Amino acid sequence: KKCRPPINENADETGGSATIAQLFPLARPRLVWVGSYSISAMFRTLPCVSRRSNGNLSSWAIVARPFDPKQSQVATEAYRHRFLSTIAKHQRPKKVAIVGSGPSGCYTAKYLRAAWDKSGGVDEESEIAIIERLPTPYGLVRFGVAPDHPEVKNVQNDFNSLFESKKGIQFYGNVEVGRDLTIDELRSRFDAVILATGCESDRKLGLPNEENLTGILSAREFVAWYNGHPDFTHVGNYVREALGAETDDQDIHNASVCIVGQGNVALDCARILAKGGKGLFDTDIASHTLPVLGNGVAQITVVGRRGHIQGAFTIKELRELVQLKEEGFGTSFVVREDELDLGSTPASIEELESAGGRPKQRINKLLRKAATENEEIDAPKRIDLRFLMAPSTWEPSQNDPSRLGAVICERTRLVGEPGRQRAIGSGETERIPAQLALVSIGYKAVAISSLDEKYFDEDRGVVKHVNGRIDNPNPSLGGLYAAGWLKRGATGIIGTNIPDARETVATILGDLQRPPAAEGSRGNSSLSSLLEERGVKIVNWEAYQRIVDRESVQRRTESQPREKITDLNELIETALV
Repeated sequence: KKCRPPINENADETGGSATIAQLFPLARPRLVWVGSYSISAMFRTLPCVSRRSNGNLSSWAIVARPFDPKQSQVATEAYRHRFLSTIAKHQRPKKVAIVGSGPSGCYTAKYLRAAWDKSGGVDEESEIAIIERLPTPYGLVRFGVAPDHPEVKNVQNDFNSLFESKKGIQFYGNVEVGRDLTIDELRSRFDAVILATGCESDRKLGLPNEENLTGILSAREFVAWYNGHPDFTHVGNYVREALGAETDDQDIHNASVCIVGQGNVALDCARILAKGGKGLFDTDIASHTLPVLGNGVAQITVVGRRGHIQGAFTIKELRELVQLKEEGFGTSFVVREDELDLGSTPASIEELESAGGRPKQRINKLLRKAATENEEIDAPKRIDLRFLMAPSTWEPSQNDPSRLGAVICERTRLVGEPGRQRAIGSGETERIPAQLALVSIGYKAVAISSLDEKYFDEDRGVVKHVNGRIDNPNPSLGGLYAAGWLKRGATGIIGTNIPDARETVATILGDLQRPPAAEGSRGNSSLSSLLEERGVKIVNWEAYQRIVDRESVQRRTESQPREKITDLNELIETALV
């Protein structure tokens, strides 16, 4: 963009070369390196910088050559070293705040810190402050991942190393943006503020009685409850009443649960309800769930409005349901062959046979096999996976009109092109008894209270941004950015946050190369001193380690990873003792 004349792919070479740093002076930076893959990708199409005639920088042009992998790799390393060394001479210590310590926030910190380390231009005064509303970090890794999936939670070991690295990454737990300080107060103290607060609400079905009947919960609330989130301990009372678990026993609850939605979260909920507290005793499931879940629930039905080929679950979660009986959890898995056939439209077959259809082929094969084994239903507990069933009404209980009694579903059929099929009603309905319903049709973000409403898309539940940037930096306020579910919506797995974080980091690094704001334009008060003046009880990394130690000591069994503290005040007292 700074070349005159414009980039010319047909320019003649007259010899000479220049580094990227020479071509794009730091006074007007437009090119930023983020990881070796980025600059390497650039050199595949533009591996050489040459000059036309007189050596004047304004007359330089970029000449495109055919891609030579070996030449590109050598050029990449040489130019990267010289480019980043030049940047390092002009950098000043940076201060970045990340609001939210879940996977998206931690990955953003990781790749921002890595980029700074490779540049060699940020000294020990540079800081990344990770701000978390709760006294404990890691968000959905702690409160969202199923307790019987400990391997998924191992990612927190990677995140631990961020705070233990002594590279200027600080944890500010028990600090809520919007309550203890505003976004603009952060922006006045930091060069960049990244919002990574995730999703704290749910998408609704919008059916009659949804807000009135007791016994209808979101899957998010149920998951947070069994994972020991301090804000959701009260959910146990609703679950206890719905399941009829009035006494603390280990029996199978003679109750019916209907789960609406067919993503991995829905299947997680079904598996937890089937295993019960007894089957999860050695995991880090919260102790308050054990007597409520007992030895599991007799009938669990998972419904989805489309077919099995469109289901959002993965083969891993599906296989875990199929194997419950074999693994000793006394649960039969039932799927109807006629529903598999109804969902196998010509468009669905095309989806199966497409280039990316292999995972769905494996799912189809597993479900077809399970459908042929339905006659072997002889376990005390049962999970039915139903397809082409769209909830249309919440039916009150005949015994107590204030409580849920059943879910009325309408049979659907698929219409449309491959990859774009939609479910339409057929008029045929079916009544599914249920004393508890868990709605799992997607999470939704809510705006932070001090965020200007013009930046938030209420309908989509995400912030408005361009490549992660919400608002440009200016002389008095650092830039405002987003990462994770707040940025893209509640999609993907933990690893999906990696490319998402990289994109936001690339945008931030580009903005940070601009000329710094006028001296003294940032607030002189540090974040810690501001919060201390306001009486905020900050839980730093060292204080959080006391929580870790306490949870390790009070385990139920030696094989249990931790016994989570679920009371907020107890968490704070443990940390700040």
